[in-house]
Amino acid sequence: MLNVGQLNEGVVLDHIKAGKSMTIYHDLKLDKLDCCVAIIKNARSAKMGRKDIIKVECPIDTLNLDILGFIDHNITVNIIKDGKIVEKKELHLPKEIKNVIRCKNPRCITSVEQELDQIFFLADPAKEVYRCKYCEEKYRGSRNK
Repeated sequence: MLNVGQLNEGVVLDHIKAGKSMTIYHDLKLDKLDCCVAIIKNARSAKMGRKDIIKVECPIDTLNLDILGFIDHNITVNIIKDGKIVEKKELHLPKEIKNVIRCKNPRCITSVEQELDQIFFLADPAKEVYRCKYCEEKYRGSRNK
């Protein structure tokens, strides 16, 4: 059995779909942070069969939870203080995401103006549809990259 040390203070991202932890690692830019990160891939889970877990030794406000909510709003975010879970945060689909995905419409202003932020808004929460703020093109890619 694998034993990964206990976090004294930080964040545990649990119930990540198996195999998605490296995508989340890069999307959250954890490689740019100066903190300890543990990635557990394909852990056994009664609920999911297999899952990934990411443990990050940093304050919660360091992480962009909107990106996480966009990728998979079913991930559990546990806040750890003094070695104990003090809070569980629920993720939601963000109303707006900025510079996470790109508009594929060749006529969109973001194709011409490269320095313009790529902004998408949640157009249909029931169907989880995002549209470009500038041209209203529907995002057709996979959120679970």
